[in-house]
Amino acid sequence: MMIYYILLGAIALVSWLVSSKLKSKFKHYSKVHLRNGMSGAEIAEKMLSDHGIRDVKVISTAGMLTDHYNPVNKTVNLSEGVYSQRNAAAAAVAAHECGHAVQHAKAYEWLTMRSRLVPVVSVTSGLSTWVVLGGIVLGAASGSGLGFYVAVAGLVMMGLATLFSFITLPVEYDASNRALAWLKSRNMVTPEEYKGSEDALKWAARTYLVAAIGALATLVYWGFQVFGSRD
Repeated sequence: MMIYYILLGAIALVSWLVSSKLKSKFKHYSKVHLRNGMSGAEIAEKMLSDHGIRDVKVISTAGMLTDHYNPVNKTVNLSEGVYSQRNAAAAAVAAHECGHAVQHAKAYEWLTMRSRLVPVVSVTSGLSTWVVLGGIVLGAASGSGLGFYVAVAGLVMMGLATLFSFITLPVEYDASNRALAWLKSRNMVTPEEYKGSEDALKWAARTYLVAAIGALATLVYWGFQVFGSRD
């Protein structure tokens, strides 16, 4: 299991580095002001309009990098550093979140799959590790097979969260591709501004990739713990 701990430590380190790099990139491209002078909110409203989406509202939300699209109430939520700012980073993030709204409007299959998993994962993800641990302890204490099946149930819960992480990848990459394609085709940004937007979105996508790898590594580790103790 030493290899696992080394791997987990490496993933944690990479995750921290990618997160720090993303914040650095966002800060850097926040200084690249848009030639068209549009704010993140205006960029979002323009992209929605160009795609014929009239039932989605663009609103401001507190925090930094808290931007998200809510398919339940159909809102594009832009953080304070995006909603009113007029720079390449704000344009990239605003367009990306609208990319999710476009996915929703077009019934993009990966987004549909992820949305169906949300209610389940929101409940099970926080409990899965405790269920697995409880099963292992129960099995060791009682010597019966009940603990094993409890632990397997925990692994299934953990597996759903891991599946969710991997389904998120095509959803995020596709939203970025839609955003960049629109920014370029509509001449919303200059070539320099486009490069900044593209670079910022690439680093944002990498945070999801690292998270998915971390979730898989954790699932594999606990799988070894449960099935290894069965031998």
